[in-house]
Amino acid sequence: MRFTRRVRPEVEVNLTPLIDVVFLLLIFFMVSTTFTKESRLYIDLPESSGDPARALANQIEVSITRSGDFAINEVALLNNDIETIKTGIQKVSGGDNTIPMIITADGATPHQAVITAMDAAGQLGFVHLSITTKNALPDER
Repeated sequence: MRFTRRVRPEVEVNLTPLIDVVFLLLIFFMVSTTFTKESRLYIDLPESSGDPARALANQIEVSITRSGDFAINEVALLNNDIETIKTGIQKVSGGDNTIPMIITADGATPHQAVITAMDAAGQLGFVHLSITTKNALPDER
């Protein structure tokens, strides 16, 4: 006895709806993405050399202690708020943002305190910025 074979239809996957969904997702992500230009503070890092740096007569030195307290030209600030730092820098500089600024931090200073000082300098438009560090002495620990 011979049976006739059924003809099975060929299975076909329609990719058109998948492509439509991919394009919709692409358009959604392109429209919902925000493009922001972050403000950057460009710093010329010092190179090591045997000669000590010359101290300029007209410069601003922002000192940061191990606990994150700020001082501008060896005058301690009341608090560590960025507005207080900006006000102190403005008073010392007299509004002249071409004066060189040095940020001196202890070796154990929190990184956020240094970033706060750099941010204050950047917001005030200072372009001549140097960063120094002081290693913590063994008896200070």
